[in-house]
Amino acid sequence: MTTGQEEPNAMCATPDGLGTDVDQLVESRDLIGLGVAADERRRQRHGDQVTFVRVQEVPGLLAMADATSVQVLPGAGELRIVGVPETLQEAVAMTERLVAVSGSIPVTGFVLDGLATLCGHDVDALQRLLGDLRGAGLAMVAALHADTTRAGEWLDASHAAGVDIARLTVKRSGADGGVDLFRQIAAWGGSAAHVHAFAPLARVVEERATTGYDDVRRVALARLLVDNIESIQVDWSQHGPKLAQVALTCGADDVDAVSALDSLDQGPRRAPLEEINRNIRAAALVPVQRNGCFEMCGI
Repeated sequence: MTTGQEEPNAMCATPDGLGTDVDQLVESRDLIGLGVAADERRRQRHGDQVTFVRVQEVPGLLAMADATSVQVLPGAGELRIVGVPETLQEAVAMTERLVAVSGSIPVTGFVLDGLATLCGHDVDALQRLLGDLRGAGLAMVAALHADTTRAGEWLDASHAAGVDIARLTVKRSGADGGVDLFRQIAAWGGSAAHVHAFAPLARVVEERATTGYDDVRRVALARLLVDNIESIQVDWSQHGPKLAQVALTCGADDVDAVSALDSLDQGPRRAPLEEINRNIRAAALVPVQRNGCFEMCGI
């Protein structure tokens, strides 16, 4: 398997009959036209459904020290290990201990490029570690930073190990609004078939903050350019309900990191499940809850 050899399908008219030249949209500052084209592309893939997952984050140190003290929340559709293990053995132990108390809830965790660093950037060592994590019960690696050095190699290693990646993420926005990176990801072609979602909004808050225009344009471009990954994702906990709702009308179809805590502290209308359902329906879309393996839990 190789990465970076296929040409992204981002030239000329789009192949799905939109009748829109993607290159012209990329160069244009017409956010409305871009959003309409991205929304049409999303609807062709997913109809009017938007998926979301309720995530319970578990610190790796807690999983390592005493996973039996972890109370799995009734609303959780995914238990996600957060934090960086110090050794390969610790990563496996964290996974084993949390899987032992997770019941039927999928356990995900770690950032693939972080695991690669733990393995001394050795591809064979990374494949062995991923195989051990799979054997320990890890359902998926939580993320891979698509803009990290050697991301394509780590992608191939995870595929060879038979371990899916929940989502590609982006560390920084980039001067071109992500266009070059999005085309690079598209050029990975089928090598990204085991990646379930792409979250195009930057994880790191930079000195020059992005605007709402920048963020929505980035989501729309991701849907139009990255046609080899099924879902375009926004993070509910990081970007908030307002941006997430707008993003759903401009190409996004999946919402990550909705709280699994069924709290009524701010009233029933602000309870996490009620709020995510209400926001998706307000965008004239149908909410569908999923779990950490991207399996649907119902409409």
